[in-house]
Amino acid sequence: MNNEVLNDRYKIIYELGRQTGRRTLLAQDLESNSQVVVKVLYLGKDFDWQELKLFQREAETLKTLNHPAIPQYLDYFEFDTLNDKGFGLVQTYVDAKSLEQHVEAGRRFSTTEVKELARTILEILTYLHDQEPPIIHRDIKPSNILLTNRSGNSVGQVYLVDFGSVQNIAAQEGGTITVVGTYGYMPPEQFGGRTKPASDLYSLGATMIYLVTGMHPTELPQQDLQIQFRKFADINPEFADWLEWLTEPSLNKRFSSAHLALEVINNPPPRMQAIITQQLLDKPYNTQIALKKTDENVEIIIKPKGFSVGLISFISILTPFSVGIHSQEVNIFNLFELLMTQRSISVWGSLYLIFQLFTFAILVRLILVALFKETHVLITAQDVTIIHKILWFKRHRKYFVNTSTKSEVKIISNLNYEQFKFELLLMVSGIKVLNFNNHTNLSDYESKWLVQEIGNWLTKSAE
Repeated sequence: MNNEVLNDRYKIIYELGRQTGRRTLLAQDLESNSQVVVKVLYLGKDFDWQELKLFQREAETLKTLNHPAIPQYLDYFEFDTLNDKGFGLVQTYVDAKSLEQHVEAGRRFSTTEVKELARTILEILTYLHDQEPPIIHRDIKPSNILLTNRSGNSVGQVYLVDFGSVQNIAAQEGGTITVVGTYGYMPPEQFGGRTKPASDLYSLGATMIYLVTGMHPTELPQQDLQIQFRKFADINPEFADWLEWLTEPSLNKRFSSAHLALEVINNPPPRMQAIITQQLLDKPYNTQIALKKTDENVEIIIKPKGFSVGLISFISILTPFSVGIHSQEVNIFNLFELLMTQRSISVWGSLYLIFQLFTFAILVRLILVALFKETHVLITAQDVTIIHKILWFKRHRKYFVNTSTKSEVKIISNLNYEQFKFELLLMVSGIKVLNFNNHTNLSDYESKWLVQEIGNWLTKSAE
């Protein structure tokens, strides 16, 4: 194919890349004597008309764009030769390597350089998303971002290329859904064929994660669809928070615009605070939990749990054994008489009496806990104190920690896979110190409200 001339004008130098039915070629424009990129779509036997639709959309989109970091549209033509038939799109050529090529060649990017790259691409995305209707790239990834060599203090000139997957909101709302993109860099909603401007932000975040880890997102672990990259990247927590915001799987929880992401890149809201406060919940009606907050401390008072259906069932099973109604020889009711008369008891009678006393003690404890047990949790800047109180009896446990350090004290909802139920846990220095569900019958709403209120206090104490 080298030296072949397309459309009597573009002399092919060599192939830059290929996909099924497509070629990307470096060519010489015989009229301007400049190098250009020619994208060719062939009409072969396996031709998909949807491919032509995307190809034409790329050409029409590039026609409307005028940005120094986006290749410029030059020409569009059809060709029909003895061997091939198809369409050609001509655009300006950028002599630069992709981010993927830079990383594979051994180049490593500092946090400062990654931030500079992110800012530049966000400015490009702001331009695209501000078009009317907004233009969504849909395939941002390391191989589609070109970077020239370093220049002075600059990381290099950045270019966003390959608009073959581009879509605008108007086209999307027209009813035709086309799933395009690259696995690992596509947000979850894109798999359903529906994208928003924030979808490009996810792809950008995944690309930046590739730069700070040297690993494609598909090579990194995930939890609840969130890319787990922190332990593989040497970056500060604030920038890690920002990258997690970009790659939030839920569209509603992600940065809503490139402008907003750019605005907070140096001072993003902490992930913990934002997750907790994204939906402010009112105090649950008729809750059994009392919450007292001051600037100095937060106190949680969990009232007696009461009798659940399960507890009532257990007590009704235990009661006959604890009072000894199955024993003719001895039971709790005639124990005093036996002691006064000093009547002898058989070995089995003695063992059964011990069993009765043990089960009776358990029964009394269960009833006292259900009716009278209160749990107090007091969190200050220096410690966490947990007090279990039944009538006049108290049991204290104190943990000395710096609660202004977010990693020291957390209240989280956790899925217990063994019992397949959600638990509300208070964690201190990574150790579970209280399972709220063991002390009160929390509704899902109460759990979320507690996470919100305690999380907000911990965040403020850290400021």
